[in-house]
Amino acid sequence: MDLPAGPALTADDQAARIFAWRRGFNATWLIDLGIKLSLFADLAAHPASTPAAIAGRLGLKQRHVEIWCQTAYAFELLEAATEGVFSLAPFMDQVLASPGHPRYVGGYVQLGTDYATEDFRALRAAFATGEDKPFQGRDDQFSRHVADATYGLQWLSARKLLPEIPAVKAALDAGGALLEVGPGSARQLLMLAKVFPQARLVGVDIDPVGVRIARDTVARAGLTERISILEGTVEDAASAGPFAAVVMVEVLHEIRQDLRAGVIAACGQALMPGGWLLVIDETYPETLQELRAPESRFAVQTGFEELHWGNVIPTRREQLALLAAAGFAAPEISVMGEGFTIIQAQRPAKQTSP
Repeated sequence: MDLPAGPALTADDQAARIFAWRRGFNATWLIDLGIKLSLFADLAAHPASTPAAIAGRLGLKQRHVEIWCQTAYAFELLEAATEGVFSLAPFMDQVLASPGHPRYVGGYVQLGTDYATEDFRALRAAFATGEDKPFQGRDDQFSRHVADATYGLQWLSARKLLPEIPAVKAALDAGGALLEVGPGSARQLLMLAKVFPQARLVGVDIDPVGVRIARDTVARAGLTERISILEGTVEDAASAGPFAAVVMVEVLHEIRQDLRAGVIAACGQALMPGGWLLVIDETYPETLQELRAPESRFAVQTGFEELHWGNVIPTRREQLALLAAAGFAAPEISVMGEGFTIIQAQRPAKQTSP
């Protein structure tokens, strides 16, 4: 298939693209500084502030804060009603100053500054050696950044998608069980405990660091009697079921390709007849046209950023094949936001013989 011809480009156009991407690099680090030095948080608490006032409250150098504010204004992260008096741009209080808000993306930015930077350095050697540095086994800060980066998706899953599946809501309201595969810091399980106060909730993870963090989170919330965190596989968790729903948020693409079919099959077997599998993940494009489609941007970016992790983003064809092999028929698949794929698939109420 021939690709459509685009407008004629000049060398200056191409150079301008590179300069724009380089500005994005600076913007990323400016945001990182704004989070770590509490500049966004301070402006959220004290709108219409001068750099001198901000510096005084935070114990920072006025000149450095002034340049930061001016640059953030140039990047449209801040606004200024009058000369030298700055406030957060609309919605930046949610997006960059409020960890725990569904729209907060600071954790995603800091996954880049705190971890992707080192991963990209190591990736140079990995091009020759093929050596990976997996997602599992990293430190607590990494897990917290991942939790912050995926919080909005967890909120969507717990507060909207699962409650809107009638069979899931009825089962969990009646004291049924739900399994989350790869619960991270257990933040979604805590949300689900509020949404479904009668439900039994189970999380299972192969990462011992994640299991420890999740168990600590549940213990601090006083919910150990309702939420169980298991270290192991889906098969290990099956005895706690059967489950009305199995949930995976940003987990499928982190499972090794040779293990995915077994994991999805185990999810299906862990469900009660008529139970639902909910997966939120990315879908990798399969054609040149799809590579440049707006809905593919995040998947392409993630595929490159997590190359050193050994992660491979599944294509739509691969997703459908995994579901079909596990006995799920006619899954509901949609795309939202920056290119996140939502998959909802129901286990048949009656199993048919192969």
